Amino acid sequence: MRTLTAVCGLILANFALLANADISRTQDGRPDLQGVWANNSATPLQRPEALGDKSELSDEEVKNFQARHDELFDGEGEAAFGDDVFYSLLECDEEHDSYYPTTGNYNHFWVVDREFENRTSLIVDPPNGRMPELTPRAKELAKAAAEYAALHPADSYTDRINSDRCITFGVPFIGAGYNGYFQIVQTTEHVAILQEMAHETRLIPLDGRDHIPTGLRQWNGDSRGQWDDDTLIIKTRNFSSKSRFVGQSSENLLLTERFTLLDADTLQWVLTVEDQGTWSQPWTLAINLKKSEQPIFEYACHEGNLSMEGILAGARAEEMAAAQSAGDSQ
Repeated sequence: MRTLTAVCGLILANFALLANADISRTQDGRPDLQGVWANNSATPLQRPEALGDKSELSDEEVKNFQARHDELFDGEGEAAFGDDVFYSLLECDEEHDSYYPTTGNYNHFWVVDREFENRTSLIVDPPNGRMPELTPRAKELAKAAAEYAALHPADSYTDRINSDRCITFGVPFIGAGYNGYFQIVQTTEHVAILQEMAHETRLIPLDGRDHIPTGLRQWNGDSRGQWDDDTLIIKTRNFSSKSRFVGQSSENLLLTERFTLLDADTLQWVLTVEDQGTWSQPWTLAINLKKSEQPIFEYACHEGNLSMEGILAGARAEEMAAAQSAGDSQ
């Protein structure tokens, strides 16, 4: 006689098969993840403190947020990026600042419309919807980096962040609403994920090979993938000490991603972040990527571009003005 646990496991397995019965599959029977997927969710990474322990919005609240979005971000006003869209709506901030308040920015006409859901944070663990506290060491490093940046914003191009230098915007890129598109191509032995932001491609083996030695470091880390039933699991480590994920060093980061087709138009992307030297505990976020018929266009960013010339020239001009002011005051 089968045990109750075995029976329940069989029921759950059958239910999973039924739930995934309509998804397309490759010739080898794997879920077909191929195509272009968009992250245009308005849900912020962390739950706003003003919402306390409210993990979900009601359907009526979602409807009101969408209506408010269509009114505030009608294409005529200042653009808003990332989590600022949700915060502006939550705070009824009609005068939200541009991304670069001192120089201005393009209007919201050039930014994709955002999609609203009931969740109040992408982070699903911890239950409070917020990143765990940084370790004391990580806090010290963050403070030192901020102090250095304030004193040396642009002594040289090496003082600028990786994205300014067009080296990398970080992999994986979890920002929404601005170049948040991905194209996936898969074979039996590899999966390739083209990230629109900075046009970076991750080529991930699925053949069971070992990770590269820990002493070898790469901007985008070293990824290895495997299938667990209908979920593609990707583990990435060996990031460069100069790489960043959500603003923190990725040197000791272990990132586990899980891709699961919920239906023909929704690819659930769950990321678990582990780094004992940076956060007090692991944390997990989930993004529902939506199928897109739009192609990915090249993000033509390159090191040494005109923006870098402007940044460095502007810094020299500010230094000259400060020196002139100091001389005049003597």
